Amino acid sequence: MTFVVTDSCIKCKLTDCVEVCPVDCFHEGPNMLVIDPEECIDCDLCVPECPVDAIYADDNIPEGQEQFLELNAELSKGWPVLTEAKDPPGDCDDWRDVKDKLQYLERG
Repeated sequence: MTFVVTDSCIKCKLTDCVEVCPVDCFHEGPNMLVIDPEECIDCDLCVPECPVDAIYADDNIPEGQEQFLELNAELSKGWPVLTEAKDPPGDCDDWRDVKDKLQYLERG
């Protein structure tokens, strides 16, 4: 099992989850974070820390978000590891409640 960052993170990119990760499995893209499934140890510490409820166990991904399992694996290979929290984007509050944000994903 692994944990997966989903749609809700796009354009929000809040990094509260990164601070609690004991294995540095988060990778940072231009406008979202992803989890490297090879590094994730399934500890579940990141889930309650995500203010936008974007992180799910791979066997509990919300309907319509299943493609994020593959996207996390793919994008984590090219994006740098993030080990410390950062300031959120200035407009993140504008994006918190927006649904279906995959179209805004920047692969960088």
